[in-house]
Amino acid sequence: MGTKNPSTTEISEPLLSKIPAVDVDSVLSENIPPWKDQITIRGLIVSALLGTLFCIITHKLNLTVGVIPSLNVAAGLLGFFFVRSWTGFLSQLGFSTAPFTKQENTVIQTCVVACYGLAFSGGFGSYMAAMDERTYKLIGVDYPGNRAEDVKNPSLGWMIGFMFVVSFLGLFSLVPLRKVMVLDYKLTYPSGTATAMLINSFHTNTGAELAGKQVRSLGKYLSISFFWSCFKWFFSGVGDSCGFDNFPTLGLLAFKNTFYFDFSPTYIGCGLICPHIVNCSVLLGAIISWGFLWPFISKRAGDWYPDDLGSSDFKGLYGYKVFVAIALILGDGLYNLIKIIVISIKEICKKRTIQNSNLPLFNESQDSESSKVPMDARRRDEIFLKDSIPSWFAASSYVGLAAISTATIPIIFPQLKWYLVLISYIIAPALAFCNSYGTGLTDWSLSSTYGKVGLFIFASLVGANGGVIAGLAACGVMMSIVSTAADLMQDFKTGYLTLSSAMSMFISQLVGTAMGCVIAPLTFWLYWTAFDVGSPDGPYKAPYAVIYREMAILGVEGFSSLPKHCLEICIAFFVLALVVNLLRDVTPKKTSSFIPIPMAMAVPFYIGAYFAIDMFVGTVILFVWERMNRKEAEDYAGAVASGLICGDGIWTIPSAILSIFKINPPICMYFGPSVTS
Repeated sequence: MGTKNPSTTEISEPLLSKIPAVDVDSVLSENIPPWKDQITIRGLIVSALLGTLFCIITHKLNLTVGVIPSLNVAAGLLGFFFVRSWTGFLSQLGFSTAPFTKQENTVIQTCVVACYGLAFSGGFGSYMAAMDERTYKLIGVDYPGNRAEDVKNPSLGWMIGFMFVVSFLGLFSLVPLRKVMVLDYKLTYPSGTATAMLINSFHTNTGAELAGKQVRSLGKYLSISFFWSCFKWFFSGVGDSCGFDNFPTLGLLAFKNTFYFDFSPTYIGCGLICPHIVNCSVLLGAIISWGFLWPFISKRAGDWYPDDLGSSDFKGLYGYKVFVAIALILGDGLYNLIKIIVISIKEICKKRTIQNSNLPLFNESQDSESSKVPMDARRRDEIFLKDSIPSWFAASSYVGLAAISTATIPIIFPQLKWYLVLISYIIAPALAFCNSYGTGLTDWSLSSTYGKVGLFIFASLVGANGGVIAGLAACGVMMSIVSTAADLMQDFKTGYLTLSSAMSMFISQLVGTAMGCVIAPLTFWLYWTAFDVGSPDGPYKAPYAVIYREMAILGVEGFSSLPKHCLEICIAFFVLALVVNLLRDVTPKKTSSFIPIPMAMAVPFYIGAYFAIDMFVGTVILFVWERMNRKEAEDYAGAVASGLICGDGIWTIPSAILSIFKINPPICMYFGPSVTS
């Protein structure tokens, strides 16, 4: 991963060879408004309206299926149309309005994402719902370890308070590493890149021939993706086993092991944006896990673990899936974190002062290497680093907020002692780095997975007397930090590609988070008071509530309750991640470019192989396209990928609205083995 030349030392991860093709002249000549002008009153009003809408949609999905897709592109699109409609209406009335810039559009998108992100990381459909009396009774009052004392029903007061004391720390945990993640590692953050492409297309000079063609290409594939997603909906039936998303394209046996192509434009688009090595690493991880490891362990059911367990029981195969994935993620993430620290210390020792930057890895030397950087890329770098957020401010803010949170959380949850909260805030930045790094590679944020591990660990530390509530609360602390940190880096990538100030992006994140701390609990309260949330016979079953409470009950018993050989397998994969990363560093660049990335390999271990198939289809399309016409592929691949991701993302809104109004798909397309008489 590291590259070194005589004049400078820097971390460089060539995961994305180039940013999506843009009109270079427009980048160089564009007049960039000051960061204060990028944040407007109308933008904040639109952000609050869209944040409320997206929180409602997120709660709906969270309480029904428990799966939340990325709505970044929809936020950028709707933000554009809302403000354009606003300014157009005022213009017709004779009022003059300030120009609507792509930087303002980006700030709106960032604020909306920060707001609705708390509807997910707030755990309203998972760890918070797991604390309530309904879930306690649903599991059974006689269930071993399910105590009546471990109940805390939702209330607007404590939910809003808890959101405020835990939701801001993730924003400050990785701010000093923004250059490392976006510029040095060149992480793709596919949803952030797609959103930037969409916003740029709205505000580009359509007189430029290439820009106009890119916009038309994006619009074409956005329409195709949108109408294809709409078409798929008619066959998706009720539940999660119907439609093209469950099409056994490689046969029923492969489908049983999650190997199938699910016709997802989003993942194909990710495959077009992500480098080939990332897509191939994801597929390799799917083959290792779902092709060999999980079938091998499944055959040991009855020996290694009881064979009558549910699919989400930590004492069974599910425990292997979660903890082996975490072992790979931690091995890769911690290796890179330690590497950054070591190189930073070496560089600081060589050069005591680095001008014009608070980040240890930034080098201003104008040597022959830096002069080779394209002018448009250098301008992006300059704008991204211009309005810096001082590292001392980020660090002191994190420490101050951690101190307030450490004192406040035990008041809300007496079972979670102050020293346990302090421990979680000490280790949280490392986990936030791991999650942000993985999100940049694959677009998958595994914040819920980190939350589950925190739940398990802290529940076991507290024990039977309060361990369930303590574990669930600790899960919330972990999820909030790693989720908001990944969202921030995703939006920094969007801001980098739209020439937006890092300062305006950071402030909009703070404002959006503050909005979410109020809007997310209020919109959840609407569901809680209007519907029987958690009822197995109702429309809002909150499926993850029972799972999280059972996990906490299991956590009280400690790691000894995990299935046989689980810890040994985890240690082996942790070491494997370290060795693979070391090989990527010590081998020549031509060789290391073919060595898989452990972080990317880990994602399908937990989620499944289906999205790896989709991403590999995307990388094959790009590979063939590059061989047929490399220039065309370089110019249009980013636009095509963004259109596919955007169209599928936009369809999320009408599909959620249809679901809210209880309009179900008319057809359930289902496949099963043929029956012979």
